[in-house]
Formats: sequence, structure tokens, C-alpha cells
Amino acid sequence: MKYMIYYLIMMNCLTFVCFGLDKYKAKKNKWRISEKTLLTLSLFGGVIGGIVAMSLFHHKTKTLLFKIGMPVIFILHCLIYYICKL
Repeated sequence: MKYMIYYLIMMNCLTFVCFGLDKYKAKKNKWRISEKTLLTLSLFGGVIGGIVAMSLFHHKTKTLLFKIGMPVIFILHCLIYYICKL
């Protein structure tokens, strides 16, 4: 369980940084991180970091895929946690 917590912390930090970097690159009209990559990072454990970054950086907040996808991923993670705790 201890390693799972370390993994989730790492994934959330990585996802947060990637969202922030993508926002920075968007402002500078530079090469961007793909939406697929951002969603994949969220799916593999970084959803909380992604949601916090979306709020803090006001990034991807109008994109329907993220407005719906991030809460769905969060609910999915909660369900998996609940089922594993049974």
C-alpha cells in the first residue's frame, strides 16, 4: 500500500506539471502536449493533479472532453478504490 501512495503522489505531480507546461506552451504558441497524453496521465493515477491544474491554470476548462472526462476518471478511480477495499 505504501508504494501505491508513492505512485499516486508521483503521477499527480507529473500530471500537474504537464498541464502547467502545456498551458505555458499554449501561451507561447509552441509545440504542445497532446490531449491524449494529458488524459492518459490522468487515467493512470494523476486525475487529482489534473483537476487542480485545470482550476489553477484555467487550462482545458472549456474543452468538453476534459470537462466530462476528468470527473468520469475521478469517479472511476473512487469506484476502483472502493471495490478493492471490500
